[in-house]
Amino acid sequence: MGGTSALELFLKYRRVAIVGLHLILAGVSNYVAFWLRFDGVIPDDSWNLFLRMVPLLVLTRGVAFIPFRLYEGLWRYTSIWDLRSLVGSVLTSSLAFYLLVHFVFHLTAYPRSVFFVDSLLMLCMLGGLRLTRRIGRELVHFDQGCRRVLVYGAGNAGESIVRDMHHNRPYAYQPIGFVDDNPAKVGRRIHGVKVLGTRLEVAKIIEETRPDVVVVAIPSAGPSRLRSVVQVLEPFKVPIQTLPNLRDVLDGKVSVSQIRELSVVDLLERAPVGLDPGPVRHLIEGKRVLVTGAGGSIGSELSRQIMRLRPAALVLVDRSEHGLQALATELAVREQGRHTDALVADVTDPERIDSILAKHRPEVIFHAAAHKHVPLMEENPCEAVKNNVRGTRLLAAVARRHGVERFILISTDKAVNPSSVMGATKRVAELLMQEMNGHGAGMSSAVRFGNVLGSSGSVVPHFLEQIKAGGPVTVTHPDMRRYFMLIPEAVHLVLHAATLSKGGDIFVLDMGEPVRILDLARNLIRLSGFVPDEEIPIRFIGQRPGEKLCEDLVGADETIRPSSAPRIHRVESRGAVEYGSLASEVVELERVAATGDALAVMRRLCTLVPTYKPGDGDASAAVVPETRW
Repeated sequence: MGGTSALELFLKYRRVAIVGLHLILAGVSNYVAFWLRFDGVIPDDSWNLFLRMVPLLVLTRGVAFIPFRLYEGLWRYTSIWDLRSLVGSVLTSSLAFYLLVHFVFHLTAYPRSVFFVDSLLMLCMLGGLRLTRRIGRELVHFDQGCRRVLVYGAGNAGESIVRDMHHNRPYAYQPIGFVDDNPAKVGRRIHGVKVLGTRLEVAKIIEETRPDVVVVAIPSAGPSRLRSVVQVLEPFKVPIQTLPNLRDVLDGKVSVSQIRELSVVDLLERAPVGLDPGPVRHLIEGKRVLVTGAGGSIGSELSRQIMRLRPAALVLVDRSEHGLQALATELAVREQGRHTDALVADVTDPERIDSILAKHRPEVIFHAAAHKHVPLMEENPCEAVKNNVRGTRLLAAVARRHGVERFILISTDKAVNPSSVMGATKRVAELLMQEMNGHGAGMSSAVRFGNVLGSSGSVVPHFLEQIKAGGPVTVTHPDMRRYFMLIPEAVHLVLHAATLSKGGDIFVLDMGEPVRILDLARNLIRLSGFVPDEEIPIRFIGQRPGEKLCEDLVGADETIRPSSAPRIHRVESRGAVEYGSLASEVVELERVAATGDALAVMRRLCTLVPTYKPGDGDASAAVVPETRW
């Protein structure tokens, strides 16, 4: 109780104690200055001068400290700003005291060197007092079970993080060293923390320092660089954390509170910022928009982003009630007061689709409904034709009849040089879209892109389930590669591509470099806290029907041209398409699909899509495509 009462008494009169301590230091500093001036033996006349003038000096310093707020700061947060205040207050009070001694009291015998030495001593004492409090706080902080942090990146972000770790006790981080790819920084120190080496020395550094966590402090790093960092750290069972990308930090500054776990999302390409939102808003705002396949991963994200653009009406169409209901409920909660129509319908049912378009009169249609699972469609080619080909043809025909202004087909990279039924049917859908564009006032276009993270049937959730079960993680082929993108980013670019259409266009999204599936699996294992091969095995199971080692985004008979939007490219075919025969060929394809004749369907697809090579997954993509943007 006595200790608590003393603490409460100190806190109550803390300001008085601080003022008293400063005044005592002013007197001590002046005495030490005299003592040093006379080598420890102060003559009587100088001693009398000291005793006569020290009260004035203490008063002068005490008054000068007030405007510089030396009595108000929290010493544990001492900074360069406080040092400036200390220097200003000491110099001001020393100058005022000098003027009083020489021009008011005319004490020319007062040693001039004492003014200088006293000022230096006073600065050292006041600064040391504050630094002692801060150093003591940080030493106590480091003794309380802090997590030992190895910081990867000795740039501005790394400096900010280490400084914040020193200042913020509650976060319990202790920086033990830096790793940086710049050899010129090795051996140097930032806030007392040494740059221990480059990535080539990571194994040795981790072995010697035994960090509890590695923080990747490179907010400007792209996905490919982050993947390389993860690969370097793969053999070590150390959690990997990171900082927000600079595009996500409003003031460009980072702090300890923003440290988070590194995720697979950080390893994938992001859409560019700075795209002019005006054209997309002009396309959607105040318009009646219909989305097919709205309950799916792409359709649902399209619906979310479209709703934020304030359409006059949004019609959600899907034949799966589960996904449709979930999306309708989500939008109802998020966009209160703004109505959407959720309609269960099959795009292959012309009467139902006709009644929907007659009632809701959409001006823009995004057609995302499709069968997309490659191995499943290899086993069910007739169903792929019914949904992907017939559904697209019927919807486009009804849309043209009802005067829809824009029709946007969501296509896929698997439509290029297809080796699967799914890819071939989506290519036929692209041809239909282009053929329909020449009839009626509306404009049609298609947008191709590769795999999106987290979509229905995506490999990432499948890998995570296998990791959670303890493995093994199954990969089809060690050289299998795919283009990946985040769903929001892909949809963001799809909407911008839709504004660029001149009619009959095919656009392709630049998704960066293809990612090797084996590397993706290893990264997911590592980011889940396990060591690949040691704790979670990886097993190769062979390519599945219809799969290629690497997908293309542009066909052999196509060229690409840049568009006005970054990472969106226009595809131009070098060969003429015989549109006159397309309609009859498609009708025949649909007829044989209706009979369930899978072999006839495959033959018809080969006729319609000359680049379609069934079962040619190995040969068609054994080498990563050379096409780059």
